[in-house]
Amino acid sequence: MLRIHFTDADLARTTLADSPDPLWELVMSLHRLQTRQGRAKVADWHTAARRDLAASGLAADVKNRLIPIAPRSRYFPDFLTPAEAAGGLDAGLDAIAALPRRELDHQLGRVAAHSGRLPGWARALGEGEPRARRELLGLLRGYHRTVLEPRWERITADADADRAVRARAVLSGGTAGLLRSFAPMMRWEPPVLHVAYIGGGDIDMHLQGRGLRLIPSYFCWLKPVALADHDLPPVLVYPLHNGVSRPSALGPGRAEEALGALLGTTRAAILFAVADGATTGELAARLSISPAAASHHTRVLRDAGLIVSTRERNRVLHTLTGAGAGLLSSPSG
Repeated sequence: MLRIHFTDADLARTTLADSPDPLWELVMSLHRLQTRQGRAKVADWHTAARRDLAASGLAADVKNRLIPIAPRSRYFPDFLTPAEAAGGLDAGLDAIAALPRRELDHQLGRVAAHSGRLPGWARALGEGEPRARRELLGLLRGYHRTVLEPRWERITADADADRAVRARAVLSGGTAGLLRSFAPMMRWEPPVLHVAYIGGGDIDMHLQGRGLRLIPSYFCWLKPVALADHDLPPVLVYPLHNGVSRPSALGPGRAEEALGALLGTTRAAILFAVADGATTGELAARLSISPAAASHHTRVLRDAGLIVSTRERNRVLHTLTGAGAGLLSSPSG
């Protein structure tokens, strides 16, 4: 159990990331490639990723170079997920490029201690060979471009849906309400947040006035994960809400049916209402229709890829996808 200790200053400085972090998603997606656990959640991505990595010629390098330094184990190096990546992929890669050789060597040594070995390429990386570090940066960028960029709109849509849930929690209960909203994944017992996290064991993390940055992750599975070095800016990466209902993977015929069924004043009104986030009950009351009817219309919109639905206890919150927002902002919308 990870026990995160908050002071009043920490509560004031706790934030929720605006969007998924590109390098945390990269590392978490590498973990999904290493195990069947959690694969059902990203089954279509997994199939496409293996196909596209093979087609791009990156499959062997991912297997022999990236996975050994980002193992799905109790320890993987913090340098792969620098705080600077909050500013985007380029900022994160620049931080990796600037990491002191001594720190890089130390973290790779910890990987070797846990896994029992490191490939020669990783040893060269730790020994400070410029070519090895350039190759690492190029491989990280190529992997991101090949398997994450095509999926980024979906990843962002799910994060936006989760953010809408967390925003409501903040409005009704402040930072404490935000932390309570993660139950049962985490348990808030002021002033301590109890987290069953990836890595296991009992650890106490004292934020010491630095606050906590909460980062949603599409590829993180079941349990949150934190940095191994508690002296770094504190973050907690958590799996996106288990109640998220994504657009169905429809075939061409079904997709045409869903889009055809979309036409109609009620669904158009629902789409406009969902722009600010709305629950099924709120939609029913606002449009003077039954909850069952509201549920049916939101299912059609979800199948058409225009909204994402997130369950929060006994409510379902609906938010727009990028496609839904684009439809509303178009001239016809």
